[in-house]
Amino acid sequence: MDTQRKPKHLKTNPTTIVASSSDQVSSLEWEEIAMAQEEDDLICRMYKLVGERWDLIAGRIPGRTAEEIERFWVMKNHRRSQLR
Repeated sequence: MDTQRKPKHLKTNPTTIVASSSDQVSSLEWEEIAMAQEEDDLICRMYKLVGERWDLIAGRIPGRTAEEIERFWVMKNHRRSQLR
């Protein structure tokens, strides 16, 4: 009997991202979220004020969840870091 464990591979769905302290999901696996310019501006201003308090920021944007806001922020900043 084989006593070695095989690593588990997470299947990711663009709308459902699961990550634990031991499993990290790359931002490259996420689907990009389209935001209106007004939403983008508000997210930037709120981030400067409150930091990574995604629930608080999402509360100011009707119809958006904290997860969507965080994913948008990560994707936007990931793109910026690649351009440098």
